[in-house]
Amino acid sequence: MFKYREVLARLRAGETVRAIARSGLVGRDKATVVREVARAQGWLKMDQPLPEETDIARVLGQHKPSASTISNAEPWRKLVTEWLEQGVSGTAIHGALCRNHGFTGSYSSVARLSQSIRGAQRPEPTVRLHFDPGDAVQVDFGAGPMMMDADGVERRTWAFVMTLCFSRHQYVEFVWDQSVPTWLGCHRRAFEWFNGVPRRVIIDNAKCAITKACANDPLVQRAYGECALGYGFKIDPCPPYDPQKKGIVEAGVKYVKRNFLPLRQFRHLTDLNEQVRHWVMNDAGQRNHGTTRQRPLALFALERDSLNSLPLIAPDLGKRLWLRATDCSVALYHAHQHIHTHPRPKRRGERVTVRDHLPPNAAAFLTHDRQYCLEQAKRVGPACQRLASQLLDDRILEKLRTVQNILRLGRTYGPQRLDAACARALAHDSLYYRTVKSILAGNFDRLPVTELTDEPYASKARFARDADDLFTEQPGRLH
Repeated sequence: MFKYREVLARLRAGETVRAIARSGLVGRDKATVVREVARAQGWLKMDQPLPEETDIARVLGQHKPSASTISNAEPWRKLVTEWLEQGVSGTAIHGALCRNHGFTGSYSSVARLSQSIRGAQRPEPTVRLHFDPGDAVQVDFGAGPMMMDADGVERRTWAFVMTLCFSRHQYVEFVWDQSVPTWLGCHRRAFEWFNGVPRRVIIDNAKCAITKACANDPLVQRAYGECALGYGFKIDPCPPYDPQKKGIVEAGVKYVKRNFLPLRQFRHLTDLNEQVRHWVMNDAGQRNHGTTRQRPLALFALERDSLNSLPLIAPDLGKRLWLRATDCSVALYHAHQHIHTHPRPKRRGERVTVRDHLPPNAAAFLTHDRQYCLEQAKRVGPACQRLASQLLDDRILEKLRTVQNILRLGRTYGPQRLDAACARALAHDSLYYRTVKSILAGNFDRLPVTELTDEPYASKARFARDADDLFTEQPGRLH
């Protein structure tokens, strides 16, 4: 009631209703109501103090504006009620009434009618997140309409929606599935639509993007990770079961479903996407956004220069290959160019694998066999080669994995230290991975031979004494 108390003060100072309305404090109609009530209550007398806010609220509550609040859309109440029950938004209802029913009123009329139908609702408390221009986009899928595909089968479509967090400008595309190729292709076309790339892409934990959802250590789908590297953006997945972290695109998907899809006709998927692109540029992009209170396209004009530039050559996000199979070979082609020919097995059940075409991890697993490990151990040094040979010659246990892990220590400590640690392990006749690792971790491989002691247990380090002292007899003690 503070603003009404200020209206009273201005009326007592001699300001007109028009002047108060021009100041933006209240509207002209409301100021007129306050003036009439103030006259009836004697509040405009200069010799009387201004009333308290509680008294103003009590009196004004008894004097509702006399102007009619009946909506011009009242004749379509039944139809509007049906649409509201179906989840259609007010802007879509207003557009449908104007297009199909000859309605000429404003959106406010539809909003008043919708409010009278729904009744007062208490809004849920939220915390608004702030994003700088070009900082991030949010991406999500939403269910689209059922349509006939090229084979005449009715299928569900899905709306891919990417929304810039600062300007709220959108890219919308309807697709048939949520597969990895579709996901990657939609990203490429969205970045080309914006003519730039944001620094972060905030996503849900869809399988086409995140293969293992986790709050701290999510596992990104490999092809999507390559897409992020190629375009130079960071993937920012939301924590599981916390979609509020991408509430902007969640609201964007609802906006598409409630404002674009209802009360429209689509001939096929191409027509659907043509209509939605026109709608994004001419309706959604030109509206006064409910949060920013500005037009998305106007803000996008400010945000455009903050986006990272598109790469000169778009990253390879997957190819469509053609296969030609004969009795003895299988040939692969891309864009009518031969890529490779694989020989076919000669007998049933036989497998033919080209190791050069395997993923790096699989190729490394298959190539790190016994011979490979012996060659790598020889490159490290003679002691490492001797240790590896003795482990691989064990007649009871297969110790290939042990040798692989010992060789892997060279990545951390270097080949010279690894060879020295293997020599000390051989001297102690302790041919174990934990022995070599303990020597390296304790820096015992760095001790020169001259510093080794002959005193038994003079050092707490297990491998600090020379192996020749292990069987040295001293008075009163046998080693």
